[in-house]
Amino acid sequence: MPVPSYEDFMLPMLHAIDDGKIHPINEVINELSIVFNLSDEDKIELLPSGKMPVYRSRIGWAKTYLKKAGLIDNSIRGKVKITERGTRVLQSKPERIDSQFLIQFDEFRTFMNGTKTEVLNTVIPKIISPEERLQQSYQEIKNSLASDLLDQILSMSPAFFEKLVVELLVSMGYGGSLREAGMILGKSGDGGVDGLIKMDKLGIDEIFIQAKRWDRTNSVSSVDIRNFIGALTIKGSKKGVFITTSKFTKEALSVSQQHNFKVALIDGEKLVNLMIEYNLGVSTSEQYSIKKIDSDYFSED
Repeated sequence: MPVPSYEDFMLPMLHAIDDGKIHPINEVINELSIVFNLSDEDKIELLPSGKMPVYRSRIGWAKTYLKKAGLIDNSIRGKVKITERGTRVLQSKPERIDSQFLIQFDEFRTFMNGTKTEVLNTVIPKIISPEERLQQSYQEIKNSLASDLLDQILSMSPAFFEKLVVELLVSMGYGGSLREAGMILGKSGDGGVDGLIKMDKLGIDEIFIQAKRWDRTNSVSSVDIRNFIGALTIKGSKKGVFITTSKFTKEALSVSQQHNFKVALIDGEKLVNLMIEYNLGVSTSEQYSIKKIDSDYFSED
């Protein structure tokens, strides 16, 4: 039989872990291959890249979608566990779980839309061009990577995060090399800043950094921004970058625009997108080239 779609794997995966215990993902993959009676031929069918079996890729995406909808917990690397929401979903005895079913959950809508939270009319349009499908798939992969990247950052120590933000700014072109441009100051008596970066390669000007590795549920307030501006004043500077893994309140955004001060705010979403853009903490898995006919080559004029 053909390898089932990633949506076909969703409900069986939830049933496979409905005991509330933590399961190694390889154990779940094996169980699902038995449930769908996958043959040896099915298991060796590879993606066009030739680097991963189709069934493992599709089960992986089923896991990702269930995680983004809050039905499973994948916070422990290589392991999955059903959540309370996942248990409630099973208790409702759904005939099928797919993208249309998952769109009822806010977290999944946010994942599918990136920064947008409004309800989608449809998850996948019925009429869509190959280019649109490719772009949509790319965006889904990028959204998943960004979410996983933020999870990874939140699992690291505050000291690692302070180092990360300095490295990111260096990767963006501030100051040249890490050794010459960035300095981590996050220690007792740092005066309310966590680091500094040279604004230019000659080191003529400096930008101070505040780094807050906070949970997604927390928000940086206007008080936090005022304190940072106060720290800049003590340092004799009017330029700073406040980077957090969480979000900024509207009041915080307003305070950052005070006259005579230039304070750039980078929230968790912008942080991971910058990391992806500047290849910090990520690596390229696949590359695809889209080609078209070269009309000039076929010109006989």
